[in-house]
Formats: sequence, C-alpha cells, structure tokens
Amino acid sequence: MIEIAHVSKTYADTVVVRDVSLRIPRGGVTSIIGPNGAGKSTLLSLVSRLLPMTAGTVTVDGLDVTQTPSDILAKRLSILRQENRVTSRLTVRDLVEFGRYPYSKGRLTAEDRAHAARAIGFLGLEALADRYLDELSGGQRQRAYVAMVLCQDTDYALFDEPLNNLDMKHAVGMMKLLRRAADDLGKTVVLVLHDINFASCYSDTIIAMRDGAVLHHGTPQEIMTRDVIRDIYDMDVEIQDVRGYRISSYYI
Repeated sequence: MIEIAHVSKTYADTVVVRDVSLRIPRGGVTSIIGPNGAGKSTLLSLVSRLLPMTAGTVTVDGLDVTQTPSDILAKRLSILRQENRVTSRLTVRDLVEFGRYPYSKGRLTAEDRAHAARAIGFLGLEALADRYLDELSGGQRQRAYVAMVLCQDTDYALFDEPLNNLDMKHAVGMMKLLRRAADDLGKTVVLVLHDINFASCYSDTIIAMRDGAVLHHGTPQEIMTRDVIRDIYDMDVEIQDVRGYRISSYYI
C-alpha cells in the first residue's frame, strides 16, 4: 500500500500540492485525473521522491520514501515520467535492460536478460528490439520506455501520462497492456491520465484533483457522474452507459 499523509509542495508562495492524504491499495489500477495544473504529475513525483516534499510523508509498504536507500526503493517502486530524453544512441533492448540496473548495477546476468526479453515480449517489441530509439516513432519509443519500467520488476509502477504520442489504436493497446500488468503480473499500476474515459474503463479506483487538492476519490461508478465531473472540470457533460462502462461525452 502507498500511504500519503498530509503531503504538500510549494514553490515560493505558490502551492502546487495542498495537504493531500490518500491510501492507494496494493494491486489493480489507480488513475489520477484532473484539469491542467491540478498537481497530478507533481504528486506522482513526490510519491516517487523525484521531487522533495515541503511537508508530509509517503510510505510504500511501510517504507518511508525519504529515508529508504535508493537501491532498496528502486526494487519496490518505479516510475515513467511524462518526458523522457536519452542522449546516448541506444537500441530498444539497451533501454529496456536499464530497468535491471537496481539489481545488476550494470553487470547484466542471464536472469536480467531474461527479464528484459519478457518485458520486450509483453510490449510486443520483439521486431524492434535491435532498432535504435531515434529510428522509432513516438509511440514505439513510448512502448519501449514502458517495457523498461516493467523490466525493473517492482511491485508498484507509476506512469505519468503513458498515452503521450499514441493514436487511438495504440492508446487502447497501451491501456490494455497496463491493465494486464496489474491483472496478470500482479503490479500496482498508478497512472496520471487526461482522458477520463480511459480512466473509467480501465481503472479500479480514480483520484480526482483540482488546485493541488484531492477533490474526489472512488470507483469509476462513483466518479463518472455529471455532478462530480462538473465539480472537477467546471463543465457540463453527458454520461452514458456503454457496454457496462460509464462514458463521458465532452467534445461538444
């Protein structure tokens, strides 16, 4: 379980995350939604200690993220940031194998290579494994980065807008893969998403933020209502039941 207690982040006089307290259960898919500037990505960075907290505590299975040695935390929690830049010319296989660094310290074993091969297969990247990243489309690179995170083989995997650079078909495919990672591999998957319909269809729990605070927290059935969506986004939408899922019409 990830426990977030009274976490805040401020820059000078600007409050970006405001006294957030949450429990993210072990297992399943949890999505964080909300308008631009709500503090979603910042909260994910605080949980993964990519950013220091101004106040509060975060524990992962009882381990305080600010006190736990990096090599121990990196075997428990991994994160894919919204923007990823690699300056070296790497193949897909090279990148994915970086996910084993907490275990191998750069000296890959046969077991490490087997983990990388499984992650490459899970993301359907076998045909691209020996291609260089700068030869790939944006969507192909995004899948390679997700494979790297899964190769790290942590119980908790955090993804900040994993649908970046993906068209409709590949966005659906990515959400299905992340759902499978939770269901078949036993991962706890935490996502920042802008598309509330993907959050509705693939999540067990949705956390809705606005102005740095958690506004609503519940199941898709509880969050996907006209009143709740109006409260989060300050706009009126239509909610429809489609094949058992609650879908919002917000394009017109």
